Amino acid sequence: MITLKRITFLRVVLGREVERKFCALMASTMVNGGHSVEEEEKKNVTVGGGVEDLYGEDSATEDQLITPWTVSVASGYTLLRDPHHNKGLAFTEKEKDAHYLRGLLPPAIFTQELQEKKLMNILRQYKVPLQRYMAMMDLQERNEKLFYKLLIENVEELLPVVYTPTVGEACQKYGSIFRRPQGLYISLKEKGKILEVLKNWPERNIQVIVVTDGERILGLGDLGCQGMGIPVGKLSLYTALGGLRPSACLPVTIDVGTNNEQLLNDEFYIGLKQKRATGKEYAELLDEFMTAVKQNYGEKVLVQFEDFANHNAFELLTKYSPTHLVFNDDIQGTASVVLAGLLAALNLVGGTLADHKFLFLGAGEAGTGIAELIALEISKQIKGPIEETRKKIWLVDSKGLIVSSRKESLQHFKKPWAHEHEPVKGLLDAVKAIKPTVLIGSSGVGKTFTKEVVEAMASFNEKPLILALSNPTSQSECTAEEAYTWSKGRAIFASGSPFDPVEYNGKVFVPGQANNAYIFPGFGLGLIMSGAIRVHDDLLLAASEALAAQVKQENFDKGLIYPPFSNIRKISAYIAAKVAAKAYELGLSSRLPRPKDLVQHAESCMYSPVYRCYR
Repeated sequence: MITLKRITFLRVVLGREVERKFCALMASTMVNGGHSVEEEEKKNVTVGGGVEDLYGEDSATEDQLITPWTVSVASGYTLLRDPHHNKGLAFTEKEKDAHYLRGLLPPAIFTQELQEKKLMNILRQYKVPLQRYMAMMDLQERNEKLFYKLLIENVEELLPVVYTPTVGEACQKYGSIFRRPQGLYISLKEKGKILEVLKNWPERNIQVIVVTDGERILGLGDLGCQGMGIPVGKLSLYTALGGLRPSACLPVTIDVGTNNEQLLNDEFYIGLKQKRATGKEYAELLDEFMTAVKQNYGEKVLVQFEDFANHNAFELLTKYSPTHLVFNDDIQGTASVVLAGLLAALNLVGGTLADHKFLFLGAGEAGTGIAELIALEISKQIKGPIEETRKKIWLVDSKGLIVSSRKESLQHFKKPWAHEHEPVKGLLDAVKAIKPTVLIGSSGVGKTFTKEVVEAMASFNEKPLILALSNPTSQSECTAEEAYTWSKGRAIFASGSPFDPVEYNGKVFVPGQANNAYIFPGFGLGLIMSGAIRVHDDLLLAASEALAAQVKQENFDKGLIYPPFSNIRKISAYIAAKVAAKAYELGLSSRLPRPKDLVQHAESCMYSPVYRCYR
């Protein structure tokens, strides 16, 4: 047993690194009855998308006994405070005796199902969404399996709680509600030591890292270090919706300061109280991080960039795409989910994608990312050059319609969208001039799809397709009720944040949600289970087509262009299979041989939150 005295001696006499190696060695020899981790890895089959099953959970069936320890302990008190293995009141009488739990729990025994019922009753009594968010985060920190069981089986109800729109408010108040760290914080203070910081994380077999620098959190702007709520939320969805094991996920916040004066003057702000580092200092820190990630976790770890400001988002994606497995959800994930909605909507509006004309409000990373993927899909369908297909797509930014006469003053990522046209200032004038069939909002500015704009869209389209994508709900370009009312019930509408069904003229309209959570969990699973080493645009197209294929006629009958979230795990498995198939086809996969049934393989890789029986 590793005693406190022995660890203290190691720390004082031999130093921290020797202490770390000794504790790791002692821990590894206690796994599964004294076998070393290395021996266990040799015995284990590859499961869970390729992560070695150190705890023996996934290589065992659900009715087989497992050992809930990585180190020997003398009291069950530790077990009750280990979120990976704690079962609350579900420990059996035999388990209480075997693991020194007698007297540490009340006598009643609750099944996992009864625990779930109890917690959902409690959650539904909270009137404030942030209270529900905090209750869910508390649950995740004390009982991981129950947290994911709750989220998986009540996904439509709890998704808005653990992610948008509630996560936006949580990030704004993160300093006040902060209790325990849930990921790694890498600040300018750690420059030169990032590899050592990564080794401080207790899990070794990381498959997905979600990283933010907090500069553009949803539509809320620079929240600095408090942006950690985003990586934590995204990775919860990777597990709940995509089936990745929680131990394989690592949330990271890169803290280079903040330009938010309110935070800088807040005595409870948890990050660096300085202006944001830029230029060489910023680039060097990010480069050290990306190098350390590959060195510590290998070539196939997926790094997902999240909520970086436009100028850094494009630069980081361009810089690291050739050398790392990287994915930007704001650029590529949003694009993929929107393209899926457009492909599905063709069943309602008719024609092909090439028959339509698109107008965007917002020319940042989301808007240009969506536009580029639409152009790629049209190019693929008509077998024409992308330079031509881009001409079907128009963008409006804060200065008006992006046209060729503005090209010299445009940022590089906007230049491909500068077409020949006379200058147009406002959105309404752009709608009247371009006459689009599809209007897409990615501006981050609420209430910009006005009554006049929606009525103009409805004046020359029988079924105008209107996507108000900005998050959170307060930043949505219009509400579902406004879109249906102003178009006299003819609009096909979807939004980034959820809206309730709307009744208009005796008919109930169910608005769809163009939520990235449809795409990134399955997309990530597909990359991991195939051992992909790079992300290619064709993989994004494959994910979009896979999601569009999951929309059934019963969904179309309600005006929906996305499938219900209640089937999200099956949808994610299907998307993962299509992404993996494309990766194998393009020669990007390293996990061989290719499984015969990729959908079945994806489902078999998924993490199960069901309680296990302990020896």
